[in-house]
Amino acid sequence: MEFYVISIISASILVVPFALKTFSPYVWLDILYFVDLMRILIMFVARRRRRPLFFVLDRFLEQTAASPDKPFIVFGDESYTYRCTDRKSNQVANALRSQPGYKAGDSVALFMGNEPAFMFTWLALAKLGSPVAFLNYNIRTKSLLHCFSCCKAKVLIAAPELKEAVEDVLPSLLEQGVTVLLMSKHCDTSGIESFSDKVEEASDAPLPRSLRSHVTFKSPAVYIYTSGTTGLPKAAVVNQNRLLTALAVLSSNGVTSKDAIYLNLPLYHTAGFIVGFVGSIETGSTIVLKRKFSASQFWDDCRKYNVTVIQYIGEVMRYLCSTQKRDNDKDHKVRLAIGNGVRAEVWREFLNRFGTINVLEFYASTEGNVGFVNYAGRIGAVGRVSFLHRKLFPYTLVKYDTERDEPMRDASGLCIESPKGETGLLVSKITDIAPFVGYAQNKEQTERKKIQNVLKRGDLYFNTGDLMRIDSDNFIYFQDRVGDTFRWKGENVATTEVSDILTIIDCLQEANVYGVQVPGHEGRIGMAAVTVKEDSQFDGSKIYNHVVSYLPSYARARFIRVQSAVEVTGTFKQMKVKLVEQGFDPGRIQDPLYILDDNAKSYIPLTAELYSSIISGGIKL
Repeated sequence: MEFYVISIISASILVVPFALKTFSPYVWLDILYFVDLMRILIMFVARRRRRPLFFVLDRFLEQTAASPDKPFIVFGDESYTYRCTDRKSNQVANALRSQPGYKAGDSVALFMGNEPAFMFTWLALAKLGSPVAFLNYNIRTKSLLHCFSCCKAKVLIAAPELKEAVEDVLPSLLEQGVTVLLMSKHCDTSGIESFSDKVEEASDAPLPRSLRSHVTFKSPAVYIYTSGTTGLPKAAVVNQNRLLTALAVLSSNGVTSKDAIYLNLPLYHTAGFIVGFVGSIETGSTIVLKRKFSASQFWDDCRKYNVTVIQYIGEVMRYLCSTQKRDNDKDHKVRLAIGNGVRAEVWREFLNRFGTINVLEFYASTEGNVGFVNYAGRIGAVGRVSFLHRKLFPYTLVKYDTERDEPMRDASGLCIESPKGETGLLVSKITDIAPFVGYAQNKEQTERKKIQNVLKRGDLYFNTGDLMRIDSDNFIYFQDRVGDTFRWKGENVATTEVSDILTIIDCLQEANVYGVQVPGHEGRIGMAAVTVKEDSQFDGSKIYNHVVSYLPSYARARFIRVQSAVEVTGTFKQMKVKLVEQGFDPGRIQDPLYILDDNAKSYIPLTAELYSSIISGGIKL
């Protein structure tokens, strides 16, 4: 009997893992992920209980004490250890304290590109208990003033190369009593003070903790502006509590102090600052800082600095895959690529060309309260969902009416959940563990991101604005942004799907798909702004045959606009608003325009005569 029981147990030990792997192939990865998630939560709770209060700055100071001589920032031929970075930030802080227009705790705006001084200054302001607004260095005049006013900053610290942009808005800043500092040793513009000279002369003595004693977990730490394609940017408030949770973004994915992280994305954005900078503070890694992304220099830099972890966002991977192939494409030490926004076809091409690299795609947003991680590596997915994840961070996909631009509701006024396999709007319940702080000085936009009465009366959810789909294996896929998806011939058209199909064609480099209105027609018809590959020509017949083979008639881009470059935001997201406004009028557009012609079985030039016939109703689409 004992032998029989032992045999059954032994067989079970052997069979159960095999059965789980066969019928639930991701179960072990799921278990490992949630063990790691629980570890992060326990560490977070422990840090929350520490007294005095523990923030990201304190983690940096811990790393400095533990490894003072370890390189923290490498920038070209310059290298700064943790100790050196700490002392540099002390100098910035002490120099700022001597400025008559500033006192510890005042909000400060940084108008700088990727350089060590950005990091020194942020650490200095953290030591002084000051919230920091990160201004996109590409914005000017009206947008610059708008973004500055959102955070109620008392001081603007700008890079010397942005002096002219500051001068354009200087009268308005001076009217508001703003102290304007330029990171240079000399400045001859009245109203702007040089600051680098004062930093060099300042003491590098540590700052007393009492200067930041007013800071709580709910205090704003940074303001990060959304790179939205419409209207003026919104300042998402990232409080100290949220920044503390962000420490785990790299450590939870296997990054250690032995890694060198290539940070070439803008520090003013979430990916560069939170993932690259803050994430590295937790792991004690070395940051290889690049002023800006360069596809041609990317892999040479990785080889030169022995980079092991890279970041990507938006179209970055496509740009890398578009560079000329080299014999040494796989000669590097990069083991992990972490980011979001890579399309399935580009993902495959990236791996085939650059070798065995673990691509860790995740989903998150600056202001959002829900996120997913594709820890299983399913190509094309942004993450994996589960029962436990949904319990901790309640979310759902609800049916969305793209024509009315709002969630569908049933007779009782509640949202209708999307069945598994169907596209729906991702909404996430606003709770104590998953809060939504909103936007600074913008109550209207903050309220617009909230949805009430989703699954029951009185509940409150965050509207991500993203259309997603969950498959039968519980992987979640990004489909499109609300507003990008359009309706034609009674069918929804996802712009990302059409873009993927178009960029498979060997003569096209990039495709930005959007919908345009046509007089006398309901909805919007598909149009694409494309770029042609180097040494290739626009082939209307080939493109026509391809889209007819792969896409239903309602989803085919009826108009194509050939551009020299597809316009993107500072974080490599395609811009559509201006394109939508310009439509397909050859009288307004200098770029070559084409129209799909079923009779010619090709895309043919869109002439003024053809345009007039479409507008007058002579040609039905």
